[in-house]
Amino acid sequence: MQIGSHVEIGANTTIDRGALDNTVIADGVRLDNQIQVAHNVKIGAHTAIAACTGIAGSTTIGANCLIGGGVLIAGHIEIADRITLLAGNGVPSSLTEAGVYASGVPVMPYASWARNVLQFRRLDEMTKRLKKIEKQCLAKDSEQ
Repeated sequence: MQIGSHVEIGANTTIDRGALDNTVIADGVRLDNQIQVAHNVKIGAHTAIAACTGIAGSTTIGANCLIGGGVLIAGHIEIADRITLLAGNGVPSSLTEAGVYASGVPVMPYASWARNVLQFRRLDEMTKRLKKIEKQCLAKDSEQ
């Protein structure tokens, strides 16, 4: 395990030692309370992570990132430099472009959630179809 200079680690934060490679916490990283940093994770310089975040093994987080509370980060992915993850995010795959990311939905019964997730994947397609239909209806109305 490698921990850089000027690193702050909050109470009840766990940092697992590396299994194959070192777990690396770079200079100036700020880790709040109750964070899980799994084996072989690499956290870039000057990244700040809020409480109750879980980072699965072999994940790389870039420099100058801001990670809100309660974020769940999958293993074996990469998060680029200068990314902000809002609280409650779930990160299942790599994020390669800097910026602000949000996910999560308010709690709801599982059956409703499952139906909504299926529709969410098609939301863009459905929006395009609806706009096309609206345009056709407006054209018909203007003819009459």
